[in-house]
Amino acid sequence: MNKGKTVAFSTLGCKVNQYDTDAVLTQFLERGYRQVEFGAKADVYVINTCTVTNAADRKSRQMIRRAQKRNPNAKIVVMGCLSQIAPGETAAIAGVNLIVGTDQRGRVAEQVEALRNGAQISLVDDIFKVRDFEDLPALDFSGRTRATLKIQDGCDQFCTYCRVPFARGYSRSRPFQSIVEQARELVAAGFSEIVLTGINLGLFGKDLIPVSNLEEISRSLADLPGLARLRISSVDPHEITAGLLNLIAGHSTVCRHLHIPLQSGSDRILKSMKRNYSRQDFLDIVHQFRSLIPQGAITTDVMVGFPGETERDFAETVELVKAAGFSRVHVFRYSRRRGTAAARFKEQVPAAEKENRSSCLIEVSKDLAYKFHLSFLDRTVQVLVEEADRDFAVGLTDHYIRVKFPVEKGLDLLGKTVPVKITEVDSGGALGRAVK
Repeated sequence: MNKGKTVAFSTLGCKVNQYDTDAVLTQFLERGYRQVEFGAKADVYVINTCTVTNAADRKSRQMIRRAQKRNPNAKIVVMGCLSQIAPGETAAIAGVNLIVGTDQRGRVAEQVEALRNGAQISLVDDIFKVRDFEDLPALDFSGRTRATLKIQDGCDQFCTYCRVPFARGYSRSRPFQSIVEQARELVAAGFSEIVLTGINLGLFGKDLIPVSNLEEISRSLADLPGLARLRISSVDPHEITAGLLNLIAGHSTVCRHLHIPLQSGSDRILKSMKRNYSRQDFLDIVHQFRSLIPQGAITTDVMVGFPGETERDFAETVELVKAAGFSRVHVFRYSRRRGTAAARFKEQVPAAEKENRSSCLIEVSKDLAYKFHLSFLDRTVQVLVEEADRDFAVGLTDHYIRVKFPVEKGLDLLGKTVPVKITEVDSGGALGRAVK
């Protein structure tokens, strides 16, 4: 065993990356390692990289160099999307010992222990040859009351701006029974909420035998005894079915919240992005959601400054965002990514214009968030407590509203669901008081 040895993690990017990190952390903990903060001196550093933007690439490289500087004698593991796409560049960074892409992550701890001082090994292979889901259990979500459960990997869409399919490969689904078994273990471990995640979650089940779908696995998990909440994360609009919406509307365990990526409100830009829906398709899904779940929350992603985006295209996006009434909008500027079709498109939008459009849309999104939160003023909501100290507790409603409220001294509410009356709101969340 490795009693006394320490491991530190830095995770960039999405919830899927966070799950992958937790799966690798589980391996190290089972071998006797102790986890420490990334800024501390550790025997092993694991950097789980992201490559969705140029800024993510930059941050990933910064974290590698920071680890090497913190302890030059440490073993440094670089895994994830950037190392899958650019293993040679990753290997060239001083101090890197093990390069792992988005497969073979079940071997990380084993390979680290087999490494000789100063040696370097790469486990990166052609990700498009990988057709089976890498079934990695992650059972340690230290300090968290919500557990992420990854049920799908890869993407078949190949949007013109995106490198994710090249980093993650084709869509692959986790076996149905494996998902249910891990969910049971998470409930038994005391997690109150499970968040279903994947790279392209709506594709879940299409490659399984027998074929399944997102509604079917969600229903099976929602029916598990002891599970308080099931949250379905990001689903593309053209993959949302009537059955899935009915499940969200009708099952008390399923959160009344869905993240539906928009990207653009312009049909012309959506087509150029190679998204498989129109602005009207998107609005139709929003209308169906609202008719079934009037108080439900819809969050989204919107990209500004895609090549060829005109003022009119941007105005159409703003118009749709307002019409949809999102509760939260993640606004990001188009990043020119080497190897994608959009990187070769003409009419690249100047950086200053991207910044202006981003600022404008962020202001719109703040106003929408405030209006959504305002609709809960003076209402009592159920808050799952994620953080607590002697004076205050903070947690999320099933609508994904962050709520802060004072607590009685000596009361331990971490991981508990508490009824809270909302007394004050802003664009970031709400304040309230616990209801006895």
